[in-house]
Amino acid sequence: MDKGNSKKILKAAVLIYLASFLIINWSDVSWIFNYKEVDGLVSDFFNPYPSIDASTIDPYFYPNHSLPAQAGQNNVAIKPAENIKTNYTDKQNTLEVPKISISVPIIFADSTDKSTLMKDLDLGTVYYPGSVYPGQAGQIIILGHSAPPGWPTIKHDWVFTDLDKLTPGDVIYIDLNNKQYTYIVKQKTIIKRGADVPQDNLNPDSNVLTLISCWPPGKDYQRITVQAELLKG
Repeated sequence: MDKGNSKKILKAAVLIYLASFLIINWSDVSWIFNYKEVDGLVSDFFNPYPSIDASTIDPYFYPNHSLPAQAGQNNVAIKPAENIKTNYTDKQNTLEVPKISISVPIIFADSTDKSTLMKDLDLGTVYYPGSVYPGQAGQIIILGHSAPPGWPTIKHDWVFTDLDKLTPGDVIYIDLNNKQYTYIVKQKTIIKRGADVPQDNLNPDSNVLTLISCWPPGKDYQRITVQAELLKG
């Protein structure tokens, strides 16, 4: 067999391999061939939360016992919720959502500065300043990135991509100081950026966890919020 035929056979084999790979993995790689989506994703990757600052997050806090200096609330003393049920855990500063296979770090942000928050979001989910702690009456806000289907698992861009799959009754865990706090999902809403989160099914005197991400995944058009209440003993 001469070299010319060998090269032709090799090229044909490579083409067959590439075609087979694309067919088998199309659902994971199809976004590469959509130039509009790629252009949008590149822009969103470098600036996924263009409006994420204190002024756009504060409205998510309903009047409660959150830290007044950061949350913009009146000076209300923080009080503990009663009869809290916890389990022992070896995990530290971790958010777990079993239904959507999430177990990711919780980063306690020390600033509402946009650039600081962006760096923290690269490391995991962000515990927004002004939030109370598990077991205290009031509200916890945790932010996380989301990404469209097929987006590579880079940093923590993907953590809240599947928030829309959560429904009332699902379980969320916060692991902190060797204690695991259990939260039960009460409601899920999609709202405009900075709009108030409905509180119809929630008790403001309990410990309420609110997960927030962009909606649709990877775009900054709206917000998806999932709210859950701390399970009491």
